Amino acid sequence: MVEIKIVNRGRQQLPAYATPLSAGMDLRANIDAPITLQPLERRIIPTGLYIALPPGYEAQVRPRSGLAFKHGITVLNSPGTIDADYRGELGVLLVNLSNEPFVIAEGERIAQMVIARHEQAEFCIVEELDQTERGEGGYGHTGVK
Repeated sequence: MVEIKIVNRGRQQLPAYATPLSAGMDLRANIDAPITLQPLERRIIPTGLYIALPPGYEAQVRPRSGLAFKHGITVLNSPGTIDADYRGELGVLLVNLSNEPFVIAEGERIAQMVIARHEQAEFCIVEELDQTERGEGGYGHTGVK
């Protein structure tokens, strides 16, 4: 279990895991009035939350499957990355990919957040790479089985 420092300047409950084996925690809209997302409209929805992640961790903001399936609402830059040195309010960049307007209500669960470890890489310039069975095949190269 990793400890995350959090400031809640909103009116919503803190993100929490819905079940003991959940990977993500729901993020809720912290808004003063309902927001209507028109078809193909995108908007950053505030959460009222501020976090301090430890080095080596990121928070990934992902769509909620129910909103995506039922209403065409998704996180535009999915997954959105919150870096360990970011200290601003967590905002969720939502887009309405449906043909119908969608109303976001105060406190609505709009996305999920997954805390993940990561590594930083250092590039090492070489003249050539080792050979693999796959080689340069990509974008469907392995076919459908």
